Amino acid sequence: QVQLVASGGGLVQAGDSLRLSCVASGRPFYVLGLGWFRQAPGKEREFVSSISWNGGSTVYADSVKGRFTISRDNAKNTLYLQMNSLKPEDTAVYYCAADPWGLGKTDPVEYDYWGQGIQVTVSS
Repeated sequence: QVQLVASGGGLVQAGDSLRLSCVASGRPFYVLGLGWFRQAPGKEREFVSSISWNGGSTVYADSVKGRFTISRDNAKNTLYLQMNSLKPEDTAVYYCAADPWGLGKTDPVEYDYWGQGIQVTVSS
């Protein structure tokens, strides 16, 4: 089992920045692939970004490429998502997720463990 606890959400204005964090416990952190997903009201959950077990591979959705940066600190068992130049369309509940195979894929079905979801609201 892997427990994931996310933090860092909030209400910001367009153009502002936020950093989301997700602390994992229960299994060796360094073997996990990790990802961020989001779900806006009335929409399906969508992929935002992922990172492989060693940080060597990162993937971004086109909608966030160049604005968001995913990273991980294996010494702190923590995943991050730095979000810059936020837009109102980034408003959603954000979820961190863990892939026990370490690859950090884009399909949510590849992830076995999910955090509790945190609200990010960007006002125009």
